[in-house]
Amino acid sequence: MKQRIIGLDVARTFAVIGMIIVNFKMVLGKQGAEWAQLVTGVFEGKAAATFVVLAGVGLALMSNTAFHNNDLQKLKQARIRITKRALFLFLVGLSYMDIWPADILHFYGIYMFLVILLLKAKPKLVFGTALFLILVYPLMMLIWQYDTGWDFETFEYSGFWTLEGFVRNLFYNGYHPVFPWAAFMLVGLWFGRQDLHNASFIKKTMWISLSTFVFIQLTSYVLIHLLSDGDAVLANELSQILGDSPMPPLPIYMISGSSIALFVITLCIQLGKKFDSNKVIQAFNNMGQLALTFYVAHVVIGMGLAEEIGIHELGQYPVEFALIYALVFSLFCILFAVVWKKYKTTDPLEWLLRKVVG
Repeated sequence: MKQRIIGLDVARTFAVIGMIIVNFKMVLGKQGAEWAQLVTGVFEGKAAATFVVLAGVGLALMSNTAFHNNDLQKLKQARIRITKRALFLFLVGLSYMDIWPADILHFYGIYMFLVILLLKAKPKLVFGTALFLILVYPLMMLIWQYDTGWDFETFEYSGFWTLEGFVRNLFYNGYHPVFPWAAFMLVGLWFGRQDLHNASFIKKTMWISLSTFVFIQLTSYVLIHLLSDGDAVLANELSQILGDSPMPPLPIYMISGSSIALFVITLCIQLGKKFDSNKVIQAFNNMGQLALTFYVAHVVIGMGLAEEIGIHELGQYPVEFALIYALVFSLFCILFAVVWKKYKTTDPLEWLLRKVVG
């Protein structure tokens, strides 16, 4: 797997742009034109899931040579390297929690520790563990109340900086809790252990994942429609259990998110191979290689700039403005990446990571 797969970086670009759209909508405002709400709604829960699955793929590619050769020394080195990266991302994510409480990076760091435990495991065990995390979550909800700490009117979480609140938020009812969100990274680890240069495998995975996604969506819709029997209030309540909302992250959402992530990734791999010299693909490839920097930048710079402009209070902008602002910000990210990659090879934040942790 020495040859870099362009499609993976293209998929990272789509995932980051999707997260920018969703997060800007969350911060700037959700009310407004129906078309803009529909467009932004497409990315909710799916872009972040794809981002995490891609992280798992990256960790697999980092350790594939050692894994397939059963090189214990290199596997140990990979574990040390992943541990350092996990701690770095965990601390970076926590560093700006006061300005962005929906951060994913500190969760991301904990998912990586689970990957470390399974770095030597066979792909079937990795996939089985992911499935276990997905299926055990509803049982956890029978034991612990999901909305503890939450004010869903303001989306504020009380007691976050207490030990109990922090652990509960991190592992159970935060924006991207370890149970079951770590399953996305394990799905990525499973996928990355396969031969990603095998065109037959990529096409097969693409169609299976798309079929699974469509089946899950249709099943969800039919069940909610039949069980609610036209009662709008009941339909809304059922959608919390049988819908594909990421909060709470129940099995329908997790399977749906994993499926669409694999579809996007496999589709991008094929596009990357077929149009590897295309300027748009190359530009997306460049942005994808700087994905970590752009994730942090959209919080610190993108949201910070919107607050400084101050046309409205945060949360009071129309959703169509949030969408357009997200797309313009993403365009600037692409342009920055194209220029940056002409002179540098490393993601700025990745460079800092290597300087700090080696």
